Amino acid sequence: MDVDAIRAFCLAFPNTTEKLQWGDDLCFKVGGKIFVMLGLDSPRLCFKCTPDTFAELIEREDIRPAPYVGRYKWVMLDRLDAAGDAELQDLIRQSFEMVSAKVPKKKAGRKRMGAGKHSAARKPTKAVSRPRRSKQKRR
Repeated sequence: MDVDAIRAFCLAFPNTTEKLQWGDDLCFKVGGKIFVMLGLDSPRLCFKCTPDTFAELIEREDIRPAPYVGRYKWVMLDRLDAAGDAELQDLIRQSFEMVSAKVPKKKAGRKRMGAGKHSAARKPTKAVSRPRRSKQKRR
């Protein structure tokens, strides 16, 4: 996959935004959380994966733990052709699913169900008046 194909694939996911960050990194986000980072100047790709997939991928040539976030099971592909197109699409989809599952529903653009803190279903409470205490001078 090339940069344009990856961009089109990522933007096809619901509630996805893109933002150019840290110089040449095009970040794809859901609910403000990054699920894919795509380097534009020197084409490279970072994404989150499961622990098993992470262990499997970093054994391959041109795939390594991503700088700074490798401990959270993010990998970096030094070349966009380090994985096949179908496999890469599946890995990006898995990254999107893992990250979007952690996004609060309100941020992801979905409405919360049930009687939450700001729900109209909540009953109003009565204000309770309390007698005032008189101020006494201490001696």
